[in-house]
Amino acid sequence: QVQLVESGGGLVQAGGSLRLSCAASGIFFSINDMGWYRQAPGKQRELVAVIISGASTNYGDSVKGRFTISRDNAKNTVYLQMNSLKPEDTAVYYCYVRRSDMRNYWGQGTQVTVSS
Repeated sequence: QVQLVESGGGLVQAGGSLRLSCAASGIFFSINDMGWYRQAPGKQRELVAVIISGASTNYGDSVKGRFTISRDNAKNTVYLQMNSLKPEDTAVYYCYVRRSDMRNYWGQGTQVTVSS
């Protein structure tokens, strides 16, 4: 059974940093994409960052230059380093994995709250 275990969320003041981690297990296929989406109350889920096929990266416009995504293939783990956090970054952050058979999986979500 596929499991995505997220960690690293919490409460931080504006301008601060957090690092999210997501470890995938039970995949049994190679992983194409790993990344993060977020959803704020009353808003649609949006892309934060994704590593595509283990190589190229794609970031949402609102986080470019502040967030950095990285991946440890040996551990099937993806990280999101979030710097210069803003109150508008407050959301539930969801880990995302796409297997080589094109099936998608989501983590349970971790809350990030940025106070002004």
